Amino acid sequence: MGGASVNRFILSLELIDSPLLLVSAAVAVLGVIVVIVRPHRRVVLTLSIAAAAGVVMFVVAKILEAMDTFQGPLPGAAIWWASGAVAAIAVGIVGIFRSPWVRRVVGVVTVVSALLAGILGVNAAYGVTHNLAAILGVQALDPASLPQQSAAAGDPATLYQTWQPPADMPAKGSVSALTGGTKIPTGQYAARDASLYLPPAAQVANPPALPLLVFMMGQPGSPDPTPLAKALDAFAAANKGLAPIAVVVDQLTAPDLDPTCVDSAKYGAVATYINQLVPQWAEQNLNIITDRHYWTIGGFSNGGSCAAMYGSRYPDTWGQILDVMGNEFPGSEHVGQTVADVYNGDAAAFQAGKPSVIMGAAPAGTYAGHTAIFTWGSADTTYGPGQLSNSQAADAAGFTTLTYIVEGGGHTGETLDASLAWAIPALAPTLGLAAPPS
Repeated sequence: MGGASVNRFILSLELIDSPLLLVSAAVAVLGVIVVIVRPHRRVVLTLSIAAAAGVVMFVVAKILEAMDTFQGPLPGAAIWWASGAVAAIAVGIVGIFRSPWVRRVVGVVTVVSALLAGILGVNAAYGVTHNLAAILGVQALDPASLPQQSAAAGDPATLYQTWQPPADMPAKGSVSALTGGTKIPTGQYAARDASLYLPPAAQVANPPALPLLVFMMGQPGSPDPTPLAKALDAFAAANKGLAPIAVVVDQLTAPDLDPTCVDSAKYGAVATYINQLVPQWAEQNLNIITDRHYWTIGGFSNGGSCAAMYGSRYPDTWGQILDVMGNEFPGSEHVGQTVADVYNGDAAAFQAGKPSVIMGAAPAGTYAGHTAIFTWGSADTTYGPGQLSNSQAADAAGFTTLTYIVEGGGHTGETLDASLAWAIPALAPTLGLAAPPS
């Protein structure tokens, strides 16, 4: 295994659905036990220090949550993981300052494992970032090998009826990085490499032309296809290997930046990249249906707000919108900064770029035949109201509007997974991938 392969392997290690969290937590607990067991006279003191540290962490987290530092309520498990980790770290530090040297070594191990468990536990509570590559905002997938484009044709509206999969069709879709020779031209925008999902039906000889789904993840984040690929694989498994070909693109340039979905001197031509260069590349390189009715622009959180903006602003490019737990409008968390940095102080232009305003200004009939899907969690008090408002604006503007509320869901990966598991089948009849509802 070469150096590049080793790096990709490490960066792509699963952090949520893996035993790493439980192993690190178990090591931390074992370390705590070893440190406090002896000498007996210090057990109460050590436990008191640990409890105090954990309580302080809990209180600090609650204060920060009340100040809306995290732009929404913290997942309950995240607070407990953080508090437990700090308590264990406190015990480990006590061990470091005690003799003999064995206890000091155990103290170091306890601190390291508790810190790792805390980080992984909080990450798992959010459930969005699946690997180290996504945390760092880099690409770790193997380079894509694009299949030959097929001349196979037919009515895309009835593909679900006419398609018969061959016996050698793969059981699952593939994910890869669009890098090197397959990199999408980025123009005047510093996009990170996009990711490609090919469903099973796209990986056979003479594959059918399939719908296109361009998707964007949240901020901070990266073009990580993991949640979307999971939902598309589940749909494909129940539908003869059919699913959209998906390209997960970068609307941020870096995890800590937010270009707010529009071209600007500060961040570059992100809207041009996603709405012109990506579709052009897809038509030239992927076996997709060329009728743009079968093209969907979608996204999660920050990406969802971009999807709502793009789908309403460019209806000739995007037939459908899939807005999963999106902001009400791009830049909603930092309006003043967005107006200054992106719109050069033009507050009217910023207002005109809100999805609801774009929809409201569109001539009657603009969105006929277009579907817009909005999802959110019932406990998501930060983004849920905006999703409701945008769904109502879309309905009033003439979209066929579908909404899905995840009961008890917050702004987390669990709600993202539930949203996609519902939304992909809901969108499928419009894309010719399933029978229309009776």
